[in-house]
Amino acid sequence: MPSLSAIRTFNAAFSPSYTPVAIFVGGTSGIGRGMAEAFARHTKGNAHIVIVGRNRAAAESILATFPKPTVSGATHEFVECDVTLMKNVHRVATELRARIPKINFLVLTPGVLTMNGRNETEEGIDRKLAVHYYGRWRFIKDLVPALENAQRDGEDAKVISVLGAGDGGKIDLDDLGLKKNFSLANAAAAAPTYNDLMIQDFAARHPPLTFIHSYPGLVRTGGFKASDSLLLRASSSIILPLVTPFSYSLETAGENQLYALLKAGRGAVRTGAKGDDIGMEKGYFGSAEAMAKLWRHTEEATTV
Repeated sequence: MPSLSAIRTFNAAFSPSYTPVAIFVGGTSGIGRGMAEAFARHTKGNAHIVIVGRNRAAAESILATFPKPTVSGATHEFVECDVTLMKNVHRVATELRARIPKINFLVLTPGVLTMNGRNETEEGIDRKLAVHYYGRWRFIKDLVPALENAQRDGEDAKVISVLGAGDGGKIDLDDLGLKKNFSLANAAAAAPTYNDLMIQDFAARHPPLTFIHSYPGLVRTGGFKASDSLLLRASSSIILPLVTPFSYSLETAGENQLYALLKAGRGAVRTGAKGDDIGMEKGYFGSAEAMAKLWRHTEEATTV
């Protein structure tokens, strides 16, 4: 695995001949914030960076720290979106595509830490799965044409979904979405496998592009304090000091995951905590049948 200094050197060498466009869904906090900050730092602010999330104040605070652009077309902005609802995702993605014809990097990192049971949105999707899978799938589906435009012009065209590569579990193809047998354990196993199948299917349908599913390792994101579970919030002051020696800071995680994004080749790629390629074997529970069934199910569940 590469050292942090090697990763930083690699990221710092990113110097495209074009002004890159990067969209960070979930970029107002956690790993998404770390990646957005690393990207802004290494491009010296000379990029069109879009942070998508719910917290405008947090986004504006982050954007204010970015280096000021010095080239034409470079700008930094926030777009508000609650990704638990597919109608919101579809609306925002459609608006972005209408005014941003080319996208080079689509970064998907929204997350939720909860111990609550199934909690359906008005669209009938569990909120945890909406954030960790369905909303991500819909963003990719709607923004793929803009990524293809970038690829046709010889530019980078990559998607990364940061969740749990290599950490999946067996899924029930007769209960996709877990409406029959929801449990936290089932949801924790299903979401990474759904993401594995997602990147494989999109890669098969759009072979010139890159689709990455990443495992970021243990990262100090503040998820415990923001959790909707009282127990997790109350235990944060005890747990966080214990895991600090074994976890990554947001800045380090941002560098690691940006490295995974910039380094990956075409097709479906799974990466680990240091951004290295971990292949498609470890913790993989997919199949051609699962890919086909999940695509049909997701298309139906996210169509609004």
